[in-house]
Amino acid sequence: MSIDCIGNFLTIIRNATRVSKTFVLVPHSSMRYAIALLLKQEGFVKDVSVEELGNNKKNIKVALKYVGGESVIHEIKRVSTPGCRMYSSIANVKPVIGGIGISILTTSRGVLTHKQAKKLNVGGEVLCTVW
Repeated sequence: MSIDCIGNFLTIIRNATRVSKTFVLVPHSSMRYAIALLLKQEGFVKDVSVEELGNNKKNIKVALKYVGGESVIHEIKRVSTPGCRMYSSIANVKPVIGGIGISILTTSRGVLTHKQAKKLNVGGEVLCTVW
C-alpha cells in the first residue's frame, strides 16, 4: 500500500479552505514545496515558507488567500494518482475553466503550470488542477 503524499497535501489545503483557516502546516518534500510555490506564483495562496523543526525535519507553511471572505481556491483536484498515472503531451492539456484555473504538471524541466509547459513545449504527468 502506498501513500499519496501529493493527494494528502491537496486534501489538507481543500479542507482548510472550507473551514476558512488562515494557514496550513504540512511535512516538507521537494514536490509539495514546488507545488506550493506554483500556487503562490499564480496567486492562489498568499505565502509559502519553510519552518525548521530540528532533527532534519521541516514543515511547509502555506498561508491561504481569501477575498471578501471567500477562498481564492474554489476547487483543487488530483488528476494523476499512484494507481492511475495520467501523462499528456502539451497539445492535449486543456485549459481549466476557460483559462481561469491552472493545471500543474511534472515534466523533465521540473514542476510547471500548463502555461509554462506550453512555452517550453514539454508535456508530462498532470498532477492536479486548481481554479
